[in-house]
Amino acid sequence: MDLSVKTNVKTLNGMIQPGTFRVVAGPCTVESYEQFEASARTVKEAGFGYVRGGAFKPRTSPYSFQGLGVEGLKILSEVSSALGLEVVTEVMDPYDIEVVMEHAKVLQIGSRNMANFSLLRRVGEAIAGTDHGVLLKRGLAATVEEWLLAAEYITSAGADNVVLCERGIRTFEPSTRFTLDLSAVIVAKRLTDLPVVVDPSHAAGRRDLVIPLSKASVAAEADGLIVESHHEPQEALCDAEQALPAGALMGLRESLQPFAAAIGREVI
Repeated sequence: MDLSVKTNVKTLNGMIQPGTFRVVAGPCTVESYEQFEASARTVKEAGFGYVRGGAFKPRTSPYSFQGLGVEGLKILSEVSSALGLEVVTEVMDPYDIEVVMEHAKVLQIGSRNMANFSLLRRVGEAIAGTDHGVLLKRGLAATVEEWLLAAEYITSAGADNVVLCERGIRTFEPSTRFTLDLSAVIVAKRLTDLPVVVDPSHAAGRRDLVIPLSKASVAAEADGLIVESHHEPQEALCDAEQALPAGALMGLRESLQPFAAAIGREVI
């Protein structure tokens, strides 16, 4: 690989701090005020400071629940503000960037939009000089080089708060939803100064694998996780089978801490 791909960013996102392992948790999507408030409260009680939740949802089927849009953003910010949490949520359209920034600290660019270069550049321009960040997920079939070059679209537009996210790639293996590529985490950290986090929920597609994959992510020297959790997973409108229930989320920090301590980090 051409090492000129190495980004020129030297600062860490506010979400990622030296010596720590950040966990972001929350439901796939905001379904209602009551649902998100209950799920976000569990995130808070589990000891985590960042909550995820989708207001705009890219779905394979046009007939699936697409999110609540701006109403969902308002729920995100109202609940998170009351609980003292920071928000990570997806932006899909350049026209929505400003309104998403009003309600969220970190703008997620999903795997389907990793190669949406106009969106990447517009997001980079919008957050330049602000305290907002971007979480860029790797595309379903993207190479590490393509992933890093997508990040360059954001950083070259002036943004310096970018976090990469490995979320699994599409392979021939059907036993999991995607194949989590932890080698890509290690390679990316050798080639860039950007932090790298892992999404084990989307990679596994099943909740029984999320915690083992989370532990492996710590060992691979990732800088954090973004996991799906729901106070009533069986009732979730999106990705119910991969969301951690409250009990599992409450024990996640404790289960990860020995692995984090081994590499000199603290789970936050």
